[in-house]
Amino acid sequence: MPSGLIALALGGFGIGLTEFLIAGLLPQVASSFAVSEAAAGWLISGYALSVAIGAIALTAATARLPRKGILVGLVALFVIGNLLSAVAPNYPVMLLGRIIAALCHGSFFGIGSLVARSLVAPEKSSRAVAVMFAGLTVANVLGVPFGALVGEQWGWRAAFWAVTGIGVLALAGIVALVPSRAGETRPPTVTGRSDAMPPIGLRAQFRAFRSWQVWLTLTATALSYGGMFGAFSYIAYTFTEVGGFSSADVAWLLMVYGVGLVVGNLIGGRAADRDRDRALVLALLGLTITLAVFGLLAGSAPASVILVFLMGLFGFASVPGMITRVTDFAQGAALAASANVSASNIGNALGAWLGGLAITAGLGYAAPLYVGAGIALASVIVMVVAAHRTRSPAQQLQIDRST
Repeated sequence: MPSGLIALALGGFGIGLTEFLIAGLLPQVASSFAVSEAAAGWLISGYALSVAIGAIALTAATARLPRKGILVGLVALFVIGNLLSAVAPNYPVMLLGRIIAALCHGSFFGIGSLVARSLVAPEKSSRAVAVMFAGLTVANVLGVPFGALVGEQWGWRAAFWAVTGIGVLALAGIVALVPSRAGETRPPTVTGRSDAMPPIGLRAQFRAFRSWQVWLTLTATALSYGGMFGAFSYIAYTFTEVGGFSSADVAWLLMVYGVGLVVGNLIGGRAADRDRDRALVLALLGLTITLAVFGLLAGSAPASVILVFLMGLFGFASVPGMITRVTDFAQGAALAASANVSASNIGNALGAWLGGLAITAGLGYAAPLYVGAGIALASVIVMVVAAHRTRSPAQQLQIDRST
């Protein structure tokens, strides 16, 4: 495994920790700054909104810059944001630190995916992306308990100092281990050919969106995340109100879900390198079936443990393949790769909103699972259509590199 991939995974781990650890620290932060928990919640929602904005804005603004240099700048921004959070004298400064850290999130994973796949042979490109995203999935498992543990022992600021330190290590690793021109070769075509691809201008980046395959893949990404988070956003209520678990059980059940994410990410990357479209359809179909069965068996504690693991597994198994698919059909345009991250966040918000509507309508705490299954089924349909329409990326789109 190229050492540069380890540095990218460490960066992904740090960014993932920043996103998730705040959930375990929110009461402490709210108390420290004497704000309501609803106001403190903006440290989460403001972060998510900034991820969606930053993914497009920063990628567009840095379109012509060397990709290693962009990654170095993004991780430096991440370090600054977390450092600001660690020393924040008041709530507005804390929120500003969260926003600054969030701005790098989407662009890091979008541009980082192009860099990751350039470090390996063409037939291992999805696995390379999976390794980079492994940092994010591990952070999903450890983020909330890490934040809660460190916050309990040394205070919430210590958690942000720790993440700042991880960011510094990732920054040093990227500087030292990622080749200077990494990510500046075109992602391999269906023939396995890889050509020189220097960073391209903004207009050429936007031309990638002329491809129907890019839009179909982005739509499938949004719907797959919508399906998973339509269910996951309310899973704690499902466990306690339907499954009969205690509130103390929720933490380890979420760990089971997180382990599923890690396993699914790695399996999905390997499967996508063999037959990407088939792997994507099967992963999305697996998510649909899992959510529907979970809805039926949510009252069974043993079944819930198995099904929440499978929900994580199938939910993230599609991620590496979706990213390599969109970058292939966008001919390596970094903006399209970052748009995939924005699409996932849009899906998160859509799924959570629809799942909440089901609960508000009085359909019960298992209803979000059925809502998620319906959204996931829509992603299967979109992916089947996309696979049916698949032709060579070169036939789908020719980007004018001279722009």
